[in-house]
Amino acid sequence: MKRRLFAGERLRALRQRAGLGQSAMAARLGISVSYLSQLENDDRPMTSAVLAALGRHYPLDLDAFESDEPARRFAALRTALDEPLFAEMPLAPDLLEKLVEQQPHFADRFIALHAAYRHAEERLQMVEETMSSGVSDGSRLPWEEIRDWFHEAGNYVDLLDRRAEALAADIGPGEPALIGRLRTAHGVGLDTGGDAMDAPLHALDRTTRRLRLSPALPPESRRFFLAHQLVALDMEDEIRAIADNAALGTAEARRLLAVGLANYAAGALLMPYERFRNTARTLRHDIDRLCQRFSVSFEQACHRLSTLQRPGARGIPFFFCRVDMAGNITKRHSATRLQFARFGGACPLWIVHEAVAIPDRILVQLAETPDGVRYVQMAKGLVKPSGSYARTPRRYAVALGCEVEHARDFIYADGLDLAGAATPIGISCRLCPRPDCDQRAFPPADRAIRIDPDRRDVVPYRVA
Repeated sequence: MKRRLFAGERLRALRQRAGLGQSAMAARLGISVSYLSQLENDDRPMTSAVLAALGRHYPLDLDAFESDEPARRFAALRTALDEPLFAEMPLAPDLLEKLVEQQPHFADRFIALHAAYRHAEERLQMVEETMSSGVSDGSRLPWEEIRDWFHEAGNYVDLLDRRAEALAADIGPGEPALIGRLRTAHGVGLDTGGDAMDAPLHALDRTTRRLRLSPALPPESRRFFLAHQLVALDMEDEIRAIADNAALGTAEARRLLAVGLANYAAGALLMPYERFRNTARTLRHDIDRLCQRFSVSFEQACHRLSTLQRPGARGIPFFFCRVDMAGNITKRHSATRLQFARFGGACPLWIVHEAVAIPDRILVQLAETPDGVRYVQMAKGLVKPSGSYARTPRRYAVALGCEVEHARDFIYADGLDLAGAATPIGISCRLCPRPDCDQRAFPPADRAIRIDPDRRDVVPYRVA
């Protein structure tokens, strides 16, 4: 027998936390004010349709309401049917609820089929991009293999994330705690002297057990390298096991993965999962305030937000990327439907390219991909000091964004007209199907082009 769920107090608390009256909340959930009042007073139980609406508008709060499998199944099925592929076959919530209750196995298979479809589409896109770029899988460089490995892992490594969270609780916050743990648990002391021009960013001498950090490091980078060295020693066996079992082509790639895993665990140590997720939610993902709370850099906080994919306690699905002055994507991950180019540059219409040229200023953008999905994104240009006039500082930009349905939890969406005109972006010129883009650098790989010698537009060809 299906157990009925009464959660009026939690629903009321959520509405009040969102600063909404009953009429505004009812409109957001697609129900009447009287129905909402009955739910809040526990006169009626929560239905799968209401839970699904809560999941769309308040994904970070859904775990507080969902307590049965039908509700989770309904939410997953609703998400699958939101795929643009099914735009012309909408199903009413009551029909969906009946389907979930009467045909749960069919619903599960449909959800699995949709996941397989998304994965196949992504793999096909990767193959097409590989072919059009002239790069074969066998000729991928080690860092390209590692980038793809983290993407396939969903940018979340549960074992290391939980170990890092437990370690953070054990040693406490702050640089002295990191230094103390390195000394007491691993016999590693710290050196910070010397000339920044000659010093590596960090180097461990395993014979003398001395860790050297560049004196040019800013405080947040210094803490990150301390955390990196600590987890590399504390979780050495776990990191080695993951790297050894990874399907990588070379020993160098496995060593590079071990470095990447230690970087991942270092971020998880400085920004422990639950505390960081809850704080980010409270602050509406305000990066500057997160940097202050956790003593991390802007890039570190953005990157950590893209890793909040723990089952049962997920954060907002974000995409994250880092782009250099030449437009190369040097870091990328997406928990959204948006995917990044694996080779070459990104779409020139993305705000991240403008941000590279304007350091220390946050730019925001409402963008739409060819499949009709809208995204809110912020980008900020950053400069990493070199420690010397003789060495050029590193300039790059980071971007963080989410689908527009999560905009109310993303402070950078404030002030944007989410129903207004959006910038039409693509993945890359070789994969973008838009026929009328003035910024196109290359024709799409799967389309023919037409040349008219008697006509010249901004782009010197037309896409068939």
